[in-house]
Amino acid sequence: MDGLLLFAHGARDPAWARPFEAVAQRLRESRPQTPLVLAFLEFMTPGLPEAAEQLVAAGCTRVHVMPLFLGTGGHVRRDIPPLLDSLRERHGSAVQWELHPPLGEHEAVLQAMCNACLEPLR
Repeated sequence: MDGLLLFAHGARDPAWARPFEAVAQRLRESRPQTPLVLAFLEFMTPGLPEAAEQLVAAGCTRVHVMPLFLGTGGHVRRDIPPLLDSLRERHGSAVQWELHPPLGEHEAVLQAMCNACLEPLR
């Protein structure tokens, strides 16, 4: 079974997470059969290891890790790979961990950002 792990940076202010929580909720509503967890790199919980364990406990054998970042910066290049390597060591071949490009690099997201920027000019 496939699972979806949404991975955001995290912040000290709980209000910062609201848009990410809204995305997670919309995904849950549109795909109720897909196990999904929102995780954070720092300041907020759950972290990626805890979220991954929730998905494994739900029976996931393949987990799609979606970084909710605008681009491939240091966190995506340096922080996420060692976390996934640790999960691969822990679970061996029982679970496949797939890291996808950051959300901000998807064409639909780029177009949505352009549309939002143009909205005040209409």
